[in-house]
Amino acid sequence: MNSTSESRRAHASPLFAGLEGDIGVSFEFFPPKTERMAETLWDAVNMLEPLRPRFVSVTYGAGGSTRERTHATVERIVRETGIPAAAHLTCVDASRAEIDEVARAYWEIGVRHIVALRGDPPTAGAAFEPRADGYASAADLVAGLKTIAPFEISVGAYPEVHPEAASAGADLDNLKRKLDAGADRAITQFFFEPDTYFRFRDAAAAAGVDAELVPGIMPVSNFAAVQRMSGMTGTAVPPWLAHLFEGLDDLPAARQLVAATVAAEMCRRLYAGGVRQFHFYTLNRAELSYAICHLLGVRPR
Repeated sequence: MNSTSESRRAHASPLFAGLEGDIGVSFEFFPPKTERMAETLWDAVNMLEPLRPRFVSVTYGAGGSTRERTHATVERIVRETGIPAAAHLTCVDASRAEIDEVARAYWEIGVRHIVALRGDPPTAGAAFEPRADGYASAADLVAGLKTIAPFEISVGAYPEVHPEAASAGADLDNLKRKLDAGADRAITQFFFEPDTYFRFRDAAAAAGVDAELVPGIMPVSNFAAVQRMSGMTGTAVPPWLAHLFEGLDDLPAARQLVAATVAAEMCRRLYAGGVRQFHFYTLNRAELSYAICHLLGVRPR
């Protein structure tokens, strides 16, 4: 071994030294409401593009409330960057013909990847009611998209069970229906314990699911906001996480440091368990996701 190699080994981080440079990442954004929010979004896109993500996705608001803004954001990513763009599409409050038209428009502008979701009703807490002329479920949406064009399709998965599912088994059955309809992979809801993902992955495999299950990573930039989101999604917030962010409400820089460390360590443990792809919920801010990727060895090339 030469002296340079010895020096690198001596200074390697014991926490992240085992990573082999084979990690792939993707990022999620939401369409901006204002010009200032648009500037923040494009700053994030430009900062993360050099990491060569597998794709970036753009969300679709409850009830299709951001349809035009989602389309405009996806179209600009396609036009102005080299990043493959994935558009979220839902079944809510639209006919099958309207959704098919949106999908065809995406294909025409060069979008080849759809994140197909049932979607949330426009009114928080209301039950989902499919339209008689619409798609009844995410599985139906996947099947319909495949008749329009050979889209790459990602769907959602829920390590802690979808809040509306009758049981964990029923939730896995629904995941299988989406994959059997033609989906290529599932991206999970965020979680905070690696074992949560590993238990889900094992249960899915036992149920016959052999598709890629990409863990969704939510860096905690605002603990109170994450608590609210966790309550809506049924995600468990462990006491140790609350303890780590206690007393940091007025210290944003310290929060960022803690958030990056916590998320990077979780990703390292997931990597040790065989995970090689990670999907980051950025909330349209790049710094945390960029820092975590840097720690994981995902850097501009």
